Amino acid sequence: MSYPRELHENTRLGDKAYPVQVFHNRCPGAKTKDCILYLHWHEHFEILCMRQGHAVFHIDTTPYVVKAGEFIIIPGGSLHVGYALEDGDVRFDCVVVNASLFNDSLHDPVHARYVAPYMEGRLRFPVKPAESDPAGSECYPLLDEVIEELAVRRPAYELIAKSKLYTLFVLLARTFMPAQLAEKTNEPYFANRERYKKLIQHIENNIGEKLPVEAAAAEVGLNPFHFCKMFKRLTGRTFVDYVNLTRMNEAERLLRERTLTITEIAGIVGCSNPNYFTKLYKQYKGMTPSQARMI
Repeated sequence: MSYPRELHENTRLGDKAYPVQVFHNRCPGAKTKDCILYLHWHEHFEILCMRQGHAVFHIDTTPYVVKAGEFIIIPGGSLHVGYALEDGDVRFDCVVVNASLFNDSLHDPVHARYVAPYMEGRLRFPVKPAESDPAGSECYPLLDEVIEELAVRRPAYELIAKSKLYTLFVLLARTFMPAQLAEKTNEPYFANRERYKKLIQHIENNIGEKLPVEAAAAEVGLNPFHFCKMFKRLTGRTFVDYVNLTRMNEAERLLRERTLTITEIAGIVGCSNPNYFTKLYKQYKGMTPSQARMI
């Protein structure tokens, strides 16, 4: 299902290396039927945790009533809107996460079996997990811990939040996947999936190689338009964004080793212009290469 671009919300997640963020929504003195979440959609997963009040959220036109203490999962790409169901203050937290957060597990066969189907959209978690199966409520404390880490931002909070989110997705998959698979055919979601995986390995193994979109598309047997569309569905990122992030991750590793100059590292990761390398590194890592080397 596709939706008009004017309803698309360009939800920017601050850290490109850890594309996950929590948003605290507050609607003091809301009246019954007030809109508390405007109609929009975005490509990220969203987990909404109701803290105070009583509301209804329409997701792809299906209404879901949510009360304080409950959470719902909004699939990426879904059109959604929310309304208060009673007078009073309304508070809810939204954890927004891009599927690319788990790209480092892309080649793990267990990940491919249990988590990838949900990240790629072949399967969908129930919007209200606890209502579909009581075991879904076991994830409530885990989600609260994720929200606390993202809110308080203690040292290395990104890793803690990522690991707990991953655990949450795995527990949900363990609960709901058997029945969901029994109801689906065995048709592959990505006919070119294995070719994409080989392409990603090629990018990672040839970090400084210039690889135009046209050449990458040819490697998986698609035209550039369909290649770019499917690449983003598979990784959660555009092709150029994925290549840049991969290069900056390698640059970060090399900077920590302190054996090469910044100019040498720039050349290794495919940036012949050191000034451009500095700009790109700061965009993805939030600091300049010189600052990173001082840590």
